[in-house]
Amino acid sequence: MNFCSDNVTGVAPEIMAALIAANQGTAMPYGNDEYTQKLQTLFSELFETDVIVFPVATGSAANSLALSVITPPYGAIYCHNESHINLDECGAPEFYTGGAKLVAIPGEHGKFTSDDLALKLKNAGAGIVHHIQPAAVSITQATEAGTVYTVDEIRQIAEVTHAHNLSLHLDGARFANAVVSLGCTPAEMTWRAGVDILSFGATKNGAMAAEAVVFFNRKLAESFAFRRKRGGHLFSKMRFLSVQLEAYIKDDLWLKNAINANQMAAKLVAGLINLPGAKLCHPVDANEIFIQLPEVVIQGLFAEGFQLYRWEGEDSTTLRLVTAYNTKEEDVNALIKAAESYSVVLASR
Repeated sequence: MNFCSDNVTGVAPEIMAALIAANQGTAMPYGNDEYTQKLQTLFSELFETDVIVFPVATGSAANSLALSVITPPYGAIYCHNESHINLDECGAPEFYTGGAKLVAIPGEHGKFTSDDLALKLKNAGAGIVHHIQPAAVSITQATEAGTVYTVDEIRQIAEVTHAHNLSLHLDGARFANAVVSLGCTPAEMTWRAGVDILSFGATKNGAMAAEAVVFFNRKLAESFAFRRKRGGHLFSKMRFLSVQLEAYIKDDLWLKNAINANQMAAKLVAGLINLPGAKLCHPVDANEIFIQLPEVVIQGLFAEGFQLYRWEGEDSTTLRLVTAYNTKEEDVNALIKAAESYSVVLASR
């Protein structure tokens, strides 16, 4: 039973069925197929406004190409110091922007505040030729700590961003989990709160390999098609990306999948938090749990065959546990039961 990541899962049956159906016959290449053309309407309906949407295959491509249209080579992208673009993109944002700099902002539980951002921008040296120039702000939803920005928090960050004539990007690798957590609409958490560009994730929540860059500020999309092609992410058989996204949002599959992931995370943390020596590192708002457990419990779980991720190195007792769209309740119960049994052994020593 693997709780290392939601990336370890297979493809949701509904999405696999859509891929098989799309595999019949021929379709025009490079996004001129019916599936890709339909996405513009489907995503505009989903977000309750006219958007421009571009399918890509990876989150790295979505984030980096999105940031490239709003950040010049001499620009600064403001992000959390633990954000994916800062720690886990292997320099892709810098590469695709032609050399822009990421400016990291610290903050508790994976989030920074509008005040944190305002202070950074106050001292950014805008207009001074010796300094990189503020260009973009990027926030992650849900965050790398498994927490979620509220709609008001996003709106406040957007107000500061736009007051400095910058653009706001939202990395939504776990966007569905955040929507479910907040109980809001996709529109409320994005353009109505001031988001300009969204990286809309699907892979972690049941797709095979499909993400989308969604432009709410349509003027910003003018160069994206060229940047996507130049960056090697214009698929010739684009229908196989687009049909995944169509199936993902059809009949609210994306929300149903996220509901299961979030519910299983809530059940899992409820079963672990009261164990002797357990300490929760961050609030559990979505489907990621960061928790410290005694080493004997961790070793016991490994011995029982559970696959777990030590978050801070091989000697760390901090685990990141991630539930997914297809995590089963019996597997969650089995992990809790095993952890309890080794906690009893520890207590008896």
